[in-house]
Amino acid sequence: MDMEYCKSFPVFALLMPLMISFAMPLIKSNRAIKKLSAASSGASMTLCALTLKYVVVHGAYKYKMGHFEAPLGIEFKVGPFEAIMALTFTVVTFLVVMNSLSRIEEEIGNRNVQIYFVLVNIFYASLVGMVFTNDIFNSFVFIEVSTLAACGMIAANGKGQSIVAAIKYLVYSSIGSGLVLMGMAFLYSVTGNLNIDFINSEMAAAWLEYENVVLISMALFVFGLGIKGAIFPLHVWMPDAYAFANHTSSALIAGIGAKAIVVLLVKVLYSMYGAGIVAQSGLLNVFVVLGVSGMIMGSIFAIFQSDIKRMLAYSSVAQMGYIFLGIGMGNVLGLAAAMFHAIGHSVTKASLFLSAANLTEAEGKERIDELEAVGGRRPVSLGIYTVGALSMAGIPLLPGFISKWNLSIASIEAGRNMVLAAIIISSLLNCIYYLPVAIKGYFKKNEVAGIGIELCRHDKAALGILPLALLSFAIIGIGILSGEIMDAFRLEFSKLM
Repeated sequence: MDMEYCKSFPVFALLMPLMISFAMPLIKSNRAIKKLSAASSGASMTLCALTLKYVVVHGAYKYKMGHFEAPLGIEFKVGPFEAIMALTFTVVTFLVVMNSLSRIEEEIGNRNVQIYFVLVNIFYASLVGMVFTNDIFNSFVFIEVSTLAACGMIAANGKGQSIVAAIKYLVYSSIGSGLVLMGMAFLYSVTGNLNIDFINSEMAAAWLEYENVVLISMALFVFGLGIKGAIFPLHVWMPDAYAFANHTSSALIAGIGAKAIVVLLVKVLYSMYGAGIVAQSGLLNVFVVLGVSGMIMGSIFAIFQSDIKRMLAYSSVAQMGYIFLGIGMGNVLGLAAAMFHAIGHSVTKASLFLSAANLTEAEGKERIDELEAVGGRRPVSLGIYTVGALSMAGIPLLPGFISKWNLSIASIEAGRNMVLAAIIISSLLNCIYYLPVAIKGYFKKNEVAGIGIELCRHDKAALGILPLALLSFAIIGIGILSGEIMDAFRLEFSKLM
């Protein structure tokens, strides 16, 4: 295969779902729409997998869009970090879309299927673009596109609570976007560039001459992206958005939406500003404080939730806290652990939302205390939920344990020993709200009648269960491959710090 042609795979992974989304309104059959969306997400996943294979063999590269070189032209920057994250996002998208094929009409109604999958394609395409682009203004465009698509996905079921949640998300996201745009304007005024690498080349001179302007721009980026990434206490849009959206939207937005923002934040901090300026700015201490606060407070809020989707929503606040804490460590291991946690959480949270959907559908209820003995009627779904819960609680060999272990070592390396205590406390709190669902489902009332029904009747045979099982296997696989993933991240981030 032509190596130069392979370099264009990230572009096709972005453009293909976008072009298909424009064609979807011309198709009247819901069945055809669903098949096309599954094919599109599967193709994007394949292209991202081939991209990862290419960069592992041939190394990182830049791909220019059109005839102009940067900084006038637009370019993609493709390395192991970007390729791994893009592959994670497309794998989650593909499996969530496959799960949705048998249930989406029940969630949003027959009339909305067409526009819904248009939004899904636009949503994940913009996240792929956010990961690969090396232009800060294009990043802003992708942020806005993903925001609008996510709002439509949240409100897709037409319920009043969903619409209010979508409006809340749009309002807070608009505030975040405004801050990012202002930061971009300040930065352009002192560097004269929008390309991330060219901004970085001008940053040392700008820091010496316009230190305050650079600090203001950095603060605007951090808090703007912090709102979109749901860092505590800027998370207020998240619980309603995740809890009131339909199950497919919750799994997608919770699984990959905020993680793409984190990828962009890492690129902004370390590829654009540079590790030296970030360390001097004092923002790392802010990340540590907000990260620890999110870990603890998100877990406390989750414990007091009676609705399983709201519990999972607040748990995302806690899990995002781990990611921001890792960034705040200011060392290679902390940053690598943060991004590994982003991968594990992307797959795990999608699995948890979809398996929880199956459990609540079995009972027709969403209260945690009403899911007693649900394992007798939904044994596979409860098993899948349990794998995800054990990972988030930090059980050894699973991704959640590996990221927390590395974050603990990174905190010791950074001389922040008190953070280690916060990680341990937060992990114990995770157990308090994740494990009761599994315990009640397996052991309460000793009801086992109906076991096996799930495989032969639920979700029109195995179509809905198979993607969930694959997500569960992916969680285990990430744990098995954790050494290789962490080594790749450490190697990439050591070049930036």
